[in-house]
Amino acid sequence: MRRPLRLNLVLVGFGHVGRRLAGLLDERRARLVREESLALRTVGIVTGRHGSLFNPHGIAAARIARELPRGGHLESIGLPLQPGWQTPPSTAEFIRRSVGAVREADPAARVVVVETTVLDITAGQPAIDHIRASLECGAHVVTANKGPAAFAWRELSSLAASRGLSFLCEGAVMDGVPVFNLVRATLPAASVVGFSGVVNSTTNHILSAMEQGREFDAALAEMQAAGITEADPSLDVDGWDAAAKTAALANVLMDASITPHDVDRRGIAHLGGAEVRAALAGGRRWKLVASATLAGGKVHASVAPRELAATEILARLDGQQNALVLETDLLGRIAIVQLDSGLTQTAYALLSDLVTLRRRLDG
Repeated sequence: MRRPLRLNLVLVGFGHVGRRLAGLLDERRARLVREESLALRTVGIVTGRHGSLFNPHGIAAARIARELPRGGHLESIGLPLQPGWQTPPSTAEFIRRSVGAVREADPAARVVVVETTVLDITAGQPAIDHIRASLECGAHVVTANKGPAAFAWRELSSLAASRGLSFLCEGAVMDGVPVFNLVRATLPAASVVGFSGVVNSTTNHILSAMEQGREFDAALAEMQAAGITEADPSLDVDGWDAAAKTAALANVLMDASITPHDVDRRGIAHLGGAEVRAALAGGRRWKLVASATLAGGKVHASVAPRELAATEILARLDGQQNALVLETDLLGRIAIVQLDSGLTQTAYALLSDLVTLRRRLDG
């Protein structure tokens, strides 16, 4: 067996997704070593609310995820900090100092920044600054934040390429379902010329729940309790989350250069239970559909509720299920369906990107 390659992880953000990732990496540790010759060690965690921790010899992220009380502070766990270490004044500086300290201990060390902060729909910040700082100091980046790909894909991917680094964002759309990896790895010489999909779990759950007679607010509360909904639920309900995913998909798959603000957007707040149930009785279903098309060399993107025939593939989705239909120039339409969605699936996207990175480094 090959000698395992060690990647040192700096976790930027430690909310629902970051904590589930910490647990997942612990659960899959032996398998990753056995099957991928990949050893993962968390050396730093930095958050906006819970403080930060750093030690180049590793910190027990899975234990922290279990023991950190709601609203608590990372330092309350009682883990030792790197001697002489003081928390820097900004997350970007924390990243720079963390990468530098790891490299000081081992000049050949490889560092990966895992960015899981919340979506900022205004300009994708501060996640873009986090990723830029990471790449500039020589760290690879994986992220589940859709903002960077939606607002700054060309800049960040070009910066990564110029430094011989990877910037991976499989978790930005449809959790861990391999959308970007599918196109990148299995569709050589083919082009994506359009897509349509249901890509927001919260709104699909709400629409399905209203078909069953439940109220809008109650269905939304269920998704908030599960940790699926964005920190600001209006991002889901008003279509901003779907618009960010649409921009990310268009930028990565179609070489567009758009932001969520370029996406024609309408949410589902105006839809009532009676209207949704009437459509169902007539053999149709309401879905929030994200789409993009290429015309005249320009990408046109939209997010809007659509009343679809119940036989259509997107109309068959229930609850948190998602699907994406890619329009390609050589293979026609390709459908990717996600039947299960949740924190584990989003965390898995980050894990899969780490494996992708390991395979790149091996090649």
